[in-house]
Amino acid sequence: MGFSQILYSWTAIFPVIVLLYYFFRKKYTDQPVSSTLFWSEIMQETRVSPYLKHLQKNALLYLQLLALLLLVLALMNPYVNKSKIAGSQVVFIVDTSATMLAGKEQSTFELHKREMLSLINDLNGRPVTLITTGHAPTAILQQETNMSAIEQAIQALQVTYETAQIHKSLDVAQAFIGNLPTSVYIFTDALDKMQLPIEKDEVQWIVKGAAKDLKNIAITRFAATTDGQAVMALVQLRNDTKEEQQATLTLYDVKNNELVSEKVTLPAKETVSKTFKNLPVSTTITAQIAVKDDYAIDNTQIALLQTTSSALVVDQSLHQLIQKGFQAIQPNVKMVPALQLTDNKDAVIVTNQATLLGQTTKPLILFGRDDVEKREAVGNVSTTNDALFAFSDLKDIYVGALYEGFDSYKTIATVDEEPFIQRSPEGDIVILADIEDTDWPLHPSFPLFLWSVEQQLLEASSSLGIFAPNEERVVALAQGDWSVYSQDDEFLSTVTNGILTAPMKPGAYIARSSDEEKRFIVQLQAQERTIEEGTSYTIGALPDNGKEELSKSSIVPWIILLVLILLIAEWEVQRRRGFTN
Repeated sequence: MGFSQILYSWTAIFPVIVLLYYFFRKKYTDQPVSSTLFWSEIMQETRVSPYLKHLQKNALLYLQLLALLLLVLALMNPYVNKSKIAGSQVVFIVDTSATMLAGKEQSTFELHKREMLSLINDLNGRPVTLITTGHAPTAILQQETNMSAIEQAIQALQVTYETAQIHKSLDVAQAFIGNLPTSVYIFTDALDKMQLPIEKDEVQWIVKGAAKDLKNIAITRFAATTDGQAVMALVQLRNDTKEEQQATLTLYDVKNNELVSEKVTLPAKETVSKTFKNLPVSTTITAQIAVKDDYAIDNTQIALLQTTSSALVVDQSLHQLIQKGFQAIQPNVKMVPALQLTDNKDAVIVTNQATLLGQTTKPLILFGRDDVEKREAVGNVSTTNDALFAFSDLKDIYVGALYEGFDSYKTIATVDEEPFIQRSPEGDIVILADIEDTDWPLHPSFPLFLWSVEQQLLEASSSLGIFAPNEERVVALAQGDWSVYSQDDEFLSTVTNGILTAPMKPGAYIARSSDEEKRFIVQLQAQERTIEEGTSYTIGALPDNGKEELSKSSIVPWIILLVLILLIAEWEVQRRRGFTN
Protein backbone atom coordinates (compact mmCIF):
# COMPACT_ATOMS: atom_id res chain seq x y z
CA MET A 1 0.00 0.00 0.00
CA GLY A 2 1.17 3.58 -0.68
CA PHE A 3 0.12 7.23 -1.00
CA SER A 4 0.37 9.18 -4.25
CA GLN A 5 -0.46 12.60 -2.63
CA ILE A 6 1.56 12.56 0.58
CA LEU A 7 1.81 16.40 0.52
CA TYR A 8 -1.80 16.62 1.69
CA SER A 9 -0.81 15.15 5.04
CA TRP A 10 -0.76 18.72 6.43
CA THR A 11 -4.58 18.65 6.48
CA ALA A 12 -4.32 16.49 9.59
CA ILE A 13 -4.41 19.84 11.47
CA PHE A 14 -8.22 19.99 11.01
CA PRO A 15 -8.99 17.06 13.32
CA VAL A 16 -6.64 18.66 15.88
CA ILE A 17 -8.63 21.92 15.68
CA VAL A 18 -11.88 20.06 16.31
CA LEU A 19 -10.31 18.30 19.29
CA LEU A 20 -9.12 21.63 20.74
CA TYR A 21 -12.60 23.05 20.26
CA TYR A 22 -14.05 20.34 22.49
CA PHE A 23 -11.37 21.05 25.11
CA PHE A 24 -12.31 24.72 25.38
CA ARG A 25 -16.06 24.50 24.91
CA LYS A 26 -18.36 25.75 27.62
CA LYS A 27 -18.47 23.56 30.76
CA TYR A 28 -21.37 23.19 33.11
CA THR A 29 -21.17 23.54 36.94
CA ASP A 30 -22.75 21.22 39.45
CA GLN A 31 -26.18 22.37 40.59
CA PRO A 32 -27.71 21.00 43.79
CA VAL A 33 -31.41 20.04 43.69
CA SER A 34 -33.86 19.55 46.47
CA SER A 35 -35.02 16.02 45.58
CA THR A 36 -32.76 12.94 45.57
CA LEU A 37 -35.53 10.41 45.07
CA PHE A 38 -34.19 8.97 41.77
CA TRP A 39 -30.46 9.49 42.33
CA SER A 40 -29.67 5.99 43.55
CA GLU A 41 -31.20 4.44 40.42
CA ILE A 42 -29.34 6.81 38.07
CA MET A 43 -26.04 6.26 39.87
CA GLN A 44 -26.51 2.49 39.66
CA GLU A 45 -26.95 2.64 35.87
CA THR A 46 -23.85 4.83 35.55
CA ARG A 47 -21.72 2.42 37.56
CA VAL A 48 -22.95 -0.57 35.53
CA SER A 49 -22.09 0.94 32.09
CA PRO A 50 -19.63 3.83 32.54
CA TYR A 51 -18.03 3.30 29.12
CA LEU A 52 -21.38 3.32 27.38
CA LYS A 53 -22.31 6.56 29.16
CA HIS A 54 -18.99 8.06 28.12
CA LEU A 55 -19.55 6.99 24.52
CA GLN A 56 -23.06 8.44 24.53
CA LYS A 57 -21.80 11.71 25.90
CA ASN A 58 -18.89 12.03 23.42
CA ALA A 59 -20.25 10.16 20.38
CA LEU A 60 -20.44 13.31 18.25
CA LEU A 61 -16.78 14.11 18.93
CA TYR A 62 -15.57 10.64 17.94
CA LEU A 63 -17.67 10.58 14.79
CA GLN A 64 -16.46 13.99 13.65
CA LEU A 65 -12.82 13.15 14.34
CA LEU A 66 -13.07 9.86 12.45
CA ALA A 67 -14.76 11.53 9.46
CA LEU A 68 -12.06 14.23 9.30
CA LEU A 69 -9.26 11.64 9.53
CA LEU A 70 -10.79 9.66 6.69
CA LEU A 71 -11.03 12.82 4.56
CA VAL A 72 -7.36 13.55 5.25
CA LEU A 73 -6.56 9.95 4.19
CA ALA A 74 -8.60 10.38 1.00
CA LEU A 75 -6.70 13.57 0.09
CA MET A 76 -3.44 11.58 0.27
CA ASN A 77 -4.92 9.15 -2.32
CA PRO A 78 -3.97 5.74 -0.86
CA TYR A 79 -3.70 2.77 -3.24
CA VAL A 80 -2.91 -0.93 -3.21
CA ASN A 81 -0.97 -3.00 -5.74
CA LYS A 82 -3.80 -4.88 -7.46
CA SER A 83 -1.80 -7.13 -9.79
CA LYS A 84 1.32 -7.23 -11.87
CA ILE A 85 2.00 -8.35 -15.44
CA ALA A 86 5.52 -8.74 -16.79
CA GLY A 87 6.85 -8.94 -20.32
CA SER A 88 5.85 -7.56 -23.68
CA GLN A 89 3.21 -10.25 -24.32
CA VAL A 90 0.95 -12.58 -22.33
CA VAL A 91 0.08 -16.25 -22.93
CA PHE A 92 -2.87 -17.87 -21.17
CA ILE A 93 -2.89 -21.71 -21.05
CA VAL A 94 -6.29 -22.86 -19.81
CA ASP A 95 -6.90 -26.38 -18.53
CA THR A 96 -10.33 -27.53 -19.78
CA SER A 97 -10.25 -31.04 -18.32
CA ALA A 98 -13.12 -32.43 -16.26
CA THR A 99 -11.29 -32.02 -12.92
CA MET A 100 -11.55 -28.24 -13.37
CA LEU A 101 -15.24 -28.63 -12.39
CA ALA A 102 -14.17 -29.45 -8.82
CA GLY A 103 -14.77 -26.71 -6.29
CA LYS A 104 -16.83 -25.64 -3.32
CA GLU A 105 -19.22 -22.70 -3.90
CA GLN A 106 -17.73 -22.21 -7.38
CA SER A 107 -15.71 -24.49 -9.65
CA THR A 108 -11.99 -23.97 -10.21
CA PHE A 109 -12.73 -23.30 -13.89
CA GLU A 110 -15.11 -20.41 -13.14
CA LEU A 111 -12.70 -18.92 -10.61
CA HIS A 112 -9.94 -19.00 -13.22
CA LYS A 113 -12.16 -17.31 -15.80
CA ARG A 114 -12.86 -14.51 -13.32
CA GLU A 115 -9.15 -14.11 -12.64
CA MET A 116 -8.37 -13.93 -16.37
CA LEU A 117 -11.02 -11.25 -16.86
CA SER A 118 -9.42 -9.30 -14.02
CA LEU A 119 -5.93 -9.63 -15.49
CA ILE A 120 -6.86 -8.32 -18.93
CA ASN A 121 -7.68 -4.93 -17.36
CA ASP A 122 -3.93 -4.50 -16.74
CA LEU A 123 -2.64 -5.51 -20.17
CA ASN A 124 -1.80 -1.93 -21.27
CA GLY A 125 -1.86 -2.95 -24.93
CA ARG A 126 0.05 -6.22 -24.57
CA PRO A 127 -1.01 -8.93 -27.07
CA VAL A 128 -2.70 -12.03 -25.65
CA THR A 129 -2.49 -15.64 -26.85
CA LEU A 130 -5.09 -18.01 -25.40
CA ILE A 131 -4.46 -21.78 -25.60
CA THR A 132 -6.77 -24.53 -24.36
CA THR A 133 -5.60 -28.00 -23.36
CA GLY A 134 -6.66 -31.43 -24.61
CA HIS A 135 -5.58 -34.16 -26.99
CA ALA A 136 -5.23 -31.47 -29.68
CA PRO A 137 -4.50 -28.08 -28.00
CA THR A 138 -6.20 -25.12 -29.65
CA ALA A 139 -4.99 -21.51 -29.89
CA ILE A 140 -8.27 -19.65 -29.39
CA LEU A 141 -6.52 -16.26 -29.66
CA GLN A 142 -3.22 -15.45 -31.33
CA GLN A 143 -1.44 -12.19 -30.44
CA GLU A 144 -4.81 -10.49 -29.88
CA THR A 145 -4.91 -6.87 -28.61
CA ASN A 146 -8.62 -6.13 -28.96
CA MET A 147 -9.99 -6.07 -25.40
CA SER A 148 -13.53 -6.90 -26.50
CA ALA A 149 -12.37 -9.96 -28.47
CA ILE A 150 -10.23 -11.15 -25.55
CA GLU A 151 -13.10 -10.81 -23.09
CA GLN A 152 -15.53 -12.64 -25.39
CA ALA A 153 -13.07 -15.51 -25.91
CA ILE A 154 -12.59 -15.93 -22.15
CA GLN A 155 -16.33 -15.81 -21.49
CA ALA A 156 -16.91 -18.49 -24.17
CA LEU A 157 -14.46 -20.98 -22.64
CA GLN A 158 -15.98 -24.24 -21.44
CA VAL A 159 -14.84 -27.53 -19.98
CA THR A 160 -14.26 -30.19 -22.67
CA TYR A 161 -13.84 -33.13 -20.22
CA GLU A 162 -10.67 -34.28 -22.03
CA THR A 163 -7.49 -35.14 -20.15
CA ALA A 164 -5.38 -31.97 -20.00
CA GLN A 165 -2.04 -33.20 -21.42
CA ILE A 166 -0.42 -29.89 -20.43
CA HIS A 167 2.86 -30.79 -22.14
CA LYS A 168 1.20 -30.51 -25.57
CA SER A 169 -0.14 -27.05 -24.75
CA LEU A 170 3.30 -25.98 -23.54
CA ASP A 171 4.75 -27.04 -26.90
CA VAL A 172 2.15 -24.89 -28.69
CA ALA A 173 2.94 -21.94 -26.40
CA GLN A 174 6.66 -22.17 -27.23
CA ALA A 175 5.88 -21.30 -30.85
CA PHE A 176 4.31 -17.99 -29.76
CA ILE A 177 6.92 -17.09 -27.14
CA GLY A 178 9.92 -16.90 -29.47
CA ASN A 179 12.54 -14.53 -28.03
CA LEU A 180 10.10 -11.99 -26.59
CA PRO A 181 9.83 -11.38 -22.81
CA THR A 182 6.62 -13.24 -22.00
CA SER A 183 4.38 -13.87 -19.02
CA VAL A 184 2.84 -17.35 -19.32
CA TYR A 185 -0.18 -17.90 -17.05
CA ILE A 186 -1.20 -21.55 -16.64
CA PHE A 187 -4.69 -21.96 -15.22
CA THR A 188 -4.98 -25.57 -14.04
CA ASP A 189 -5.67 -27.54 -10.86
CA ALA A 190 -2.17 -28.87 -10.17
CA LEU A 191 1.07 -28.85 -12.14
CA ASP A 192 4.47 -30.19 -11.17
CA LYS A 193 7.25 -27.62 -11.59
CA MET A 194 9.35 -30.26 -13.35
CA GLN A 195 6.96 -30.19 -16.34
CA LEU A 196 7.74 -26.55 -17.14
CA PRO A 197 10.36 -25.80 -19.84
CA ILE A 198 12.22 -23.25 -17.70
CA GLU A 199 15.39 -23.12 -19.80
CA LYS A 200 14.42 -19.74 -21.30
CA ASP A 201 15.36 -16.63 -19.31
CA GLU A 202 12.84 -14.37 -21.03
CA VAL A 203 9.78 -16.28 -19.75
CA GLN A 204 8.02 -15.94 -16.42
CA TRP A 205 5.75 -18.86 -15.50
CA ILE A 206 2.74 -18.12 -13.29
CA VAL A 207 0.75 -21.22 -12.32
CA LYS A 208 -2.73 -20.73 -10.87
CA GLY A 209 -3.95 -23.90 -9.19
CA ALA A 210 -7.07 -25.15 -7.45
CA ALA A 211 -7.90 -24.92 -3.76
CA LYS A 212 -5.94 -27.25 -1.47
CA ASP A 213 -8.80 -28.60 0.64
CA LEU A 214 -11.05 -30.19 -2.00
CA LYS A 215 -12.66 -33.54 -1.12
CA ASN A 216 -13.40 -36.29 -3.63
CA ILE A 217 -15.06 -39.70 -3.51
CA ALA A 218 -15.28 -41.35 -6.92
CA ILE A 219 -16.51 -44.37 -8.86
CA THR A 220 -13.20 -45.46 -10.38
CA ARG A 221 -14.40 -48.63 -12.15
CA PHE A 222 -17.77 -49.98 -13.22
CA ALA A 223 -18.46 -52.98 -15.42
CA ALA A 224 -21.49 -55.16 -16.11
CA THR A 225 -21.88 -58.45 -17.95
CA THR A 226 -24.73 -60.85 -18.63
CA ASP A 227 -25.34 -64.42 -19.66
CA GLY A 228 -28.68 -63.42 -21.14
CA GLN A 229 -30.64 -64.32 -18.01
CA ALA A 230 -29.24 -62.02 -15.32
CA VAL A 231 -26.66 -59.29 -14.88
CA MET A 232 -23.55 -59.19 -12.72
CA ALA A 233 -22.05 -55.74 -11.95
CA LEU A 234 -18.76 -54.74 -10.35
CA VAL A 235 -18.32 -51.26 -8.83
CA GLN A 236 -15.07 -49.88 -7.41
CA LEU A 237 -15.18 -46.80 -5.17
CA ARG A 238 -12.26 -44.64 -4.06
CA ASN A 239 -12.11 -42.30 -1.04
CA ASP A 240 -9.38 -39.69 -1.61
CA THR A 241 -10.06 -37.82 1.63
CA LYS A 242 -8.21 -38.18 4.94
CA GLU A 243 -11.37 -39.18 6.81
CA GLU A 244 -13.77 -42.12 6.68
CA GLN A 245 -16.78 -41.37 4.46
CA GLN A 246 -20.29 -42.75 4.14
CA ALA A 247 -21.90 -43.10 0.72
CA THR A 248 -25.06 -44.62 -0.74
CA LEU A 249 -24.43 -46.65 -3.90
CA THR A 250 -27.40 -47.11 -6.25
CA LEU A 251 -27.70 -48.91 -9.59
CA TYR A 252 -30.30 -47.88 -12.20
CA ASP A 253 -31.48 -49.50 -15.44
CA VAL A 254 -31.84 -47.78 -18.82
CA LYS A 255 -35.25 -46.35 -17.79
CA ASN A 256 -33.80 -44.93 -14.56
CA ASN A 257 -35.55 -47.54 -12.41
CA GLU A 258 -33.67 -48.40 -9.23
CA LEU A 259 -32.19 -51.92 -9.31
CA VAL A 260 -30.33 -52.02 -5.99
CA SER A 261 -29.14 -49.58 -3.33
CA GLU A 262 -26.62 -50.06 -0.54
CA LYS A 263 -24.84 -47.89 2.03
CA VAL A 264 -21.07 -48.19 1.84
CA THR A 265 -18.39 -47.20 4.37
CA LEU A 266 -15.22 -45.93 2.71
CA PRO A 267 -12.04 -45.84 4.82
CA ALA A 268 -9.70 -42.88 4.32
CA LYS A 269 -7.45 -43.16 1.24
CA GLU A 270 -8.84 -46.63 0.48
CA THR A 271 -10.56 -48.38 -2.43
CA VAL A 272 -13.67 -50.52 -1.89
CA SER A 273 -15.14 -52.98 -4.41
CA LYS A 274 -18.78 -54.12 -4.47
CA THR A 275 -20.27 -56.93 -6.56
CA PHE A 276 -23.96 -57.29 -7.40
CA LYS A 277 -25.43 -60.46 -8.92
CA ASN A 278 -28.77 -61.53 -10.38
CA LEU A 279 -29.77 -58.06 -11.52
CA PRO A 280 -32.43 -57.64 -14.25
CA VAL A 281 -31.16 -57.43 -17.82
CA SER A 282 -30.94 -53.90 -19.28
CA THR A 283 -29.14 -52.35 -22.25
CA THR A 284 -27.27 -49.94 -19.96
CA ILE A 285 -26.78 -49.77 -16.20
CA THR A 286 -25.91 -46.60 -14.29
CA ALA A 287 -24.01 -46.58 -11.00
CA GLN A 288 -24.37 -43.51 -8.79
CA ILE A 289 -23.13 -42.60 -5.33
CA ALA A 290 -24.80 -40.06 -3.04
CA VAL A 291 -22.01 -38.40 -1.05
CA LYS A 292 -20.92 -34.91 -0.01
CA ASP A 293 -17.77 -34.01 -1.91
CA ASP A 294 -16.40 -31.20 -4.08
CA TYR A 295 -16.32 -33.07 -7.42
CA ALA A 296 -19.66 -34.46 -8.53
CA ILE A 297 -19.09 -35.62 -12.11
CA ASP A 298 -17.17 -38.77 -11.10
CA ASN A 299 -20.02 -39.85 -8.81
CA THR A 300 -21.87 -41.35 -11.79
CA GLN A 301 -20.77 -43.92 -14.35
CA ILE A 302 -22.60 -45.87 -17.07
CA ALA A 303 -21.83 -49.36 -18.36
CA LEU A 304 -23.03 -51.00 -21.56
CA LEU A 305 -24.41 -54.43 -20.96
CA GLN A 306 -22.19 -56.90 -22.80
CA THR A 307 -22.29 -60.64 -23.05
CA THR A 308 -19.17 -62.58 -22.27
CA SER A 309 -16.72 -62.15 -25.16
CA SER A 310 -16.40 -65.10 -27.49
CA ALA A 311 -13.06 -66.73 -28.07
CA LEU A 312 -11.44 -66.74 -31.50
CA VAL A 313 -9.88 -70.02 -32.65
CA VAL A 314 -7.78 -70.28 -35.82
CA ASP A 315 -7.02 -73.53 -37.64
CA GLN A 316 -3.26 -74.14 -37.55
CA SER A 317 -3.38 -75.51 -41.11
CA LEU A 318 -4.38 -72.12 -42.54
CA HIS A 319 -1.87 -69.79 -44.13
CA GLN A 320 0.26 -67.88 -41.60
CA LEU A 321 -0.86 -64.53 -43.03
CA ILE A 322 -4.37 -65.32 -41.81
CA GLN A 323 -3.06 -66.35 -38.39
CA LYS A 324 -0.90 -63.25 -38.02
CA GLY A 325 -3.68 -60.99 -39.26
CA PHE A 326 -6.13 -62.14 -36.58
CA GLN A 327 -3.44 -62.05 -33.89
CA ALA A 328 -2.76 -58.42 -34.72
CA ILE A 329 -6.36 -57.37 -34.08
CA GLN A 330 -7.34 -59.91 -31.39
CA PRO A 331 -4.61 -60.68 -28.81
CA ASN A 332 -6.54 -63.64 -27.33
CA VAL A 333 -6.51 -65.73 -30.52
CA LYS A 334 -5.93 -69.48 -30.02
CA MET A 335 -4.10 -71.61 -32.59
CA VAL A 336 -5.63 -75.09 -32.63
CA PRO A 337 -4.81 -78.20 -34.69
CA ALA A 338 -7.41 -79.01 -37.33
CA LEU A 339 -8.51 -82.21 -35.56
CA GLN A 340 -9.26 -80.35 -32.31
CA LEU A 341 -11.49 -77.62 -33.75
CA THR A 342 -14.66 -79.54 -32.84
CA ASP A 343 -13.67 -79.17 -29.16
CA ASN A 344 -14.20 -75.39 -29.47
CA LYS A 345 -17.78 -75.25 -30.69
CA ASP A 346 -18.57 -72.26 -28.41
CA ALA A 347 -15.86 -70.16 -30.07
CA VAL A 348 -15.69 -68.34 -33.40
CA ILE A 349 -13.64 -70.71 -35.58
CA VAL A 350 -11.50 -69.68 -38.55
CA THR A 351 -10.86 -72.67 -40.84
CA ASN A 352 -11.23 -74.13 -44.34
CA GLN A 353 -13.20 -77.21 -43.18
CA ALA A 354 -16.59 -76.76 -44.84
CA THR A 355 -18.00 -79.71 -42.89
CA LEU A 356 -18.01 -77.54 -39.72
CA LEU A 357 -20.63 -75.21 -41.17
CA GLY A 358 -23.77 -75.50 -39.04
CA GLN A 359 -22.04 -77.57 -36.33
CA THR A 360 -20.93 -74.72 -34.05
CA THR A 361 -22.93 -72.44 -31.77
CA LYS A 362 -21.06 -69.39 -33.04
CA PRO A 363 -20.69 -68.19 -36.64
CA LEU A 364 -17.81 -69.67 -38.65
CA ILE A 365 -15.19 -67.90 -40.76
CA LEU A 366 -14.31 -70.06 -43.74
CA PHE A 367 -11.15 -69.27 -45.74
CA GLY A 368 -11.27 -71.56 -48.77
CA ARG A 369 -12.90 -75.00 -48.93
CA ASP A 370 -11.57 -78.50 -48.47
CA ASP A 371 -14.53 -80.35 -50.03
CA VAL A 372 -14.41 -79.16 -53.67
CA GLU A 373 -11.83 -78.27 -56.28
CA LYS A 374 -11.06 -74.68 -57.15
CA ARG A 375 -11.09 -73.30 -60.67
CA GLU A 376 -9.34 -70.43 -62.41
CA ALA A 377 -10.87 -66.98 -62.04
CA VAL A 378 -10.35 -63.86 -64.15
CA GLY A 379 -11.87 -60.42 -63.59
CA ASN A 380 -12.29 -57.55 -61.19
CA VAL A 381 -13.60 -57.77 -57.66
CA SER A 382 -16.85 -55.93 -56.91
CA THR A 383 -18.67 -55.64 -53.57
CA THR A 384 -22.19 -54.94 -52.37
CA ASN A 385 -23.32 -52.39 -49.78
CA ASP A 386 -22.32 -54.51 -46.77
CA ALA A 387 -20.87 -53.38 -43.41
CA LEU A 388 -17.85 -55.69 -43.91
CA PHE A 389 -16.62 -53.40 -46.68
CA ALA A 390 -17.19 -50.09 -44.91
CA PHE A 391 -13.39 -49.62 -44.62
CA SER A 392 -12.00 -52.22 -46.99
CA ASP A 393 -12.06 -51.45 -50.70
CA LEU A 394 -11.43 -54.69 -52.66
CA LYS A 395 -11.54 -53.34 -56.22
CA ASP A 396 -7.75 -53.58 -56.86
CA ILE A 397 -7.34 -57.11 -55.54
CA TYR A 398 -6.13 -59.91 -57.83
CA VAL A 399 -7.83 -63.30 -57.40
CA GLY A 400 -6.44 -66.18 -59.47
CA ALA A 401 -8.71 -69.05 -58.40
CA LEU A 402 -12.10 -69.53 -56.74
CA TYR A 403 -14.04 -72.33 -55.09
CA GLU A 404 -17.65 -73.00 -55.91
CA GLY A 405 -20.12 -70.93 -53.87
CA PHE A 406 -23.03 -72.08 -51.72
CA ASP A 407 -26.41 -71.74 -53.38
CA SER A 408 -28.35 -70.74 -50.23
CA TYR A 409 -25.81 -68.14 -49.07
CA LYS A 410 -25.93 -64.44 -49.83
CA THR A 411 -23.10 -63.28 -52.09
CA ILE A 412 -21.62 -59.94 -50.94
CA ALA A 413 -18.50 -59.85 -53.17
CA THR A 414 -17.86 -61.28 -56.64
CA VAL A 415 -15.05 -61.80 -59.16
CA ASP A 416 -16.42 -61.31 -62.65
CA GLU A 417 -19.90 -62.17 -61.31
CA GLU A 418 -18.63 -65.36 -59.66
CA PRO A 419 -19.13 -65.58 -55.84
CA PHE A 420 -16.03 -64.50 -53.90
CA ILE A 421 -17.35 -63.72 -50.36
CA GLN A 422 -20.64 -65.03 -49.02
CA ARG A 423 -22.68 -64.77 -45.81
CA SER A 424 -24.83 -67.64 -44.55
CA PRO A 425 -28.27 -67.16 -42.95
CA GLU A 426 -26.66 -68.09 -39.60
CA GLY A 427 -24.03 -65.35 -39.98
CA ASP A 428 -21.09 -67.44 -41.21
CA ILE A 429 -18.58 -65.58 -43.40
CA VAL A 430 -17.18 -67.55 -46.35
CA ILE A 431 -14.19 -66.43 -48.46
CA LEU A 432 -14.13 -68.70 -51.54
CA ALA A 433 -10.39 -68.44 -52.25
CA ASP A 434 -7.09 -69.50 -50.76
CA ILE A 435 -4.93 -66.57 -49.64
CA GLU A 436 -1.97 -67.87 -51.65
CA ASP A 437 -4.08 -67.50 -54.85
CA THR A 438 -4.56 -63.75 -54.26
CA ASP A 439 -2.47 -60.67 -53.57
CA TRP A 440 -4.97 -59.53 -50.95
CA PRO A 441 -2.50 -59.57 -47.98
CA LEU A 442 -0.44 -56.95 -49.84
CA HIS A 443 -3.34 -54.46 -49.67
CA PRO A 444 -4.45 -52.38 -46.64
CA SER A 445 -7.96 -53.75 -47.11
CA PHE A 446 -6.91 -57.18 -45.80
CA PRO A 447 -6.37 -56.33 -42.10
CA LEU A 448 -9.33 -53.93 -42.27
CA PHE A 449 -11.53 -56.73 -43.56
CA LEU A 450 -10.36 -59.06 -40.77
CA TRP A 451 -11.07 -56.29 -38.23
CA SER A 452 -14.60 -55.81 -39.62
CA VAL A 453 -15.23 -59.54 -39.43
CA GLU A 454 -13.95 -59.65 -35.85
CA GLN A 455 -16.15 -56.66 -34.91
CA GLN A 456 -19.28 -58.28 -36.34
CA LEU A 457 -18.81 -61.80 -35.00
CA LEU A 458 -17.17 -61.23 -31.62
CA GLU A 459 -18.44 -57.86 -30.44
CA ALA A 460 -21.99 -57.04 -29.48
CA SER A 461 -23.73 -56.01 -32.67
CA SER A 462 -26.01 -53.53 -30.87
CA SER A 463 -23.23 -51.39 -29.38
CA LEU A 464 -20.15 -49.45 -30.46
CA GLY A 465 -18.37 -49.64 -27.12
CA ILE A 466 -16.82 -46.99 -24.87
CA PHE A 467 -15.45 -43.63 -26.03
CA ALA A 468 -13.47 -40.91 -24.31
CA PRO A 469 -14.90 -37.34 -24.49
CA ASN A 470 -14.42 -35.86 -28.00
CA GLU A 471 -12.65 -39.02 -29.18
CA GLU A 472 -12.58 -39.65 -32.93
CA ARG A 473 -12.74 -43.31 -33.93
CA VAL A 474 -13.36 -45.39 -37.02
CA VAL A 475 -16.42 -47.57 -36.39
CA ALA A 476 -17.79 -50.56 -38.29
CA LEU A 477 -21.15 -49.32 -39.54
CA ALA A 478 -23.15 -50.32 -42.58
CA GLN A 479 -23.02 -47.85 -45.43
CA GLY A 480 -25.58 -45.11 -45.19
CA ASP A 481 -26.32 -41.93 -43.27
CA TRP A 482 -25.59 -42.27 -39.54
CA SER A 483 -26.23 -39.64 -36.88
CA VAL A 484 -25.50 -39.37 -33.17
CA TYR A 485 -28.34 -38.70 -30.72
CA SER A 486 -28.57 -38.24 -26.97
CA GLN A 487 -30.72 -40.40 -24.70
CA ASP A 488 -33.37 -37.68 -24.96
CA ASP A 489 -33.37 -38.09 -28.77
CA GLU A 490 -31.57 -34.78 -29.36
CA PHE A 491 -29.54 -34.66 -32.58
CA LEU A 492 -25.84 -34.02 -31.88
CA SER A 493 -23.68 -34.81 -34.93
CA THR A 494 -23.25 -37.00 -38.00
CA VAL A 495 -20.86 -39.86 -38.73
CA THR A 496 -18.64 -38.82 -41.64
CA ASN A 497 -16.66 -41.35 -43.70
CA GLY A 498 -17.06 -43.95 -40.95
CA ILE A 499 -15.46 -41.66 -38.34
CA LEU A 500 -17.55 -41.06 -35.23
CA THR A 501 -16.65 -38.08 -33.03
CA ALA A 502 -17.86 -38.76 -29.51
CA PRO A 503 -19.86 -36.05 -27.70
CA MET A 504 -18.15 -33.94 -25.08
CA LYS A 505 -20.14 -34.82 -21.97
CA PRO A 506 -20.03 -38.29 -20.36
CA GLY A 507 -23.20 -40.31 -20.79
CA ALA A 508 -25.06 -42.80 -22.99
CA TYR A 509 -25.66 -42.03 -26.68
CA ILE A 510 -27.11 -43.64 -29.81
CA ALA A 511 -25.74 -43.87 -33.36
CA ARG A 512 -28.74 -44.22 -35.66
CA SER A 513 -29.39 -44.78 -39.35
CA SER A 514 -32.71 -45.09 -41.17
CA ASP A 515 -33.18 -48.74 -40.17
CA GLU A 516 -30.64 -49.50 -37.41
CA GLU A 517 -29.22 -48.06 -34.21
CA LYS A 518 -26.22 -48.82 -32.01
CA ARG A 519 -25.57 -47.62 -28.48
CA PHE A 520 -22.31 -46.33 -27.08
CA ILE A 521 -21.18 -44.49 -23.97
CA VAL A 522 -18.81 -41.61 -23.33
CA GLN A 523 -16.81 -42.13 -20.18
CA LEU A 524 -14.32 -40.05 -18.21
CA GLN A 525 -10.76 -41.29 -18.46
CA ALA A 526 -9.15 -42.68 -15.31
CA GLN A 527 -7.02 -39.52 -14.79
CA GLU A 528 -10.19 -37.43 -14.54
CA ARG A 529 -11.55 -39.45 -11.61
CA THR A 530 -8.98 -38.19 -9.12
CA ILE A 531 -8.21 -34.61 -8.12
CA GLU A 532 -4.83 -33.43 -6.92
CA GLU A 533 -4.02 -30.87 -4.26
CA GLY A 534 -3.92 -27.44 -5.86
CA THR A 535 -0.60 -25.72 -6.54
CA SER A 536 0.06 -22.04 -7.31
CA TYR A 537 3.51 -20.56 -7.78
CA THR A 538 5.68 -18.30 -9.94
CA ILE A 539 8.95 -19.30 -11.60
CA GLY A 540 11.39 -17.04 -13.39
CA ALA A 541 12.07 -13.31 -13.62
CA LEU A 542 12.21 -11.22 -16.75
CA PRO A 543 15.15 -9.03 -17.83
CA ASP A 544 15.05 -5.22 -17.66
CA ASN A 545 13.30 -4.82 -20.99
CA GLY A 546 10.46 -6.89 -19.63
CA LYS A 547 10.31 -5.54 -16.08
CA GLU A 548 7.17 -5.84 -14.09
CA GLU A 549 4.52 -3.12 -13.99
CA LEU A 550 2.46 -2.71 -10.85
CA SER A 551 -1.22 -1.89 -11.24
CA LYS A 552 -2.32 0.68 -8.61
CA SER A 553 -5.88 0.38 -7.41
CA SER A 554 -7.16 3.44 -5.49
CA ILE A 555 -9.21 2.89 -2.33
CA VAL A 556 -10.51 6.51 -2.18
CA PRO A 557 -14.06 5.50 -3.29
CA TRP A 558 -14.32 3.17 -0.29
CA ILE A 559 -13.09 5.91 2.03
CA ILE A 560 -15.71 8.36 0.68
CA LEU A 561 -18.39 5.74 1.27
CA LEU A 562 -17.30 5.39 4.92
CA VAL A 563 -17.35 9.18 5.36
CA LEU A 564 -20.92 9.33 4.07
CA ILE A 565 -21.94 6.61 6.54
CA LEU A 566 -20.30 8.56 9.39
CA LEU A 567 -22.12 11.77 8.38
CA ILE A 568 -25.42 9.90 8.53
CA ALA A 569 -24.49 8.57 11.96
CA GLU A 570 -23.62 12.13 13.14
CA TRP A 571 -26.97 13.39 11.93
CA GLU A 572 -28.77 10.64 13.84
CA VAL A 573 -26.83 11.39 17.06
CA GLN A 574 -27.62 15.09 16.76
CA ARG A 575 -31.29 14.36 16.07
CA ARG A 576 -31.61 12.24 19.20
CA ARG A 577 -30.01 14.96 21.33
CA GLY A 578 -32.10 17.68 19.79
CA PHE A 579 -30.86 20.20 17.27
CA THR A 580 -31.56 23.11 19.69
CA ASN A 581 -28.92 21.73 22.06
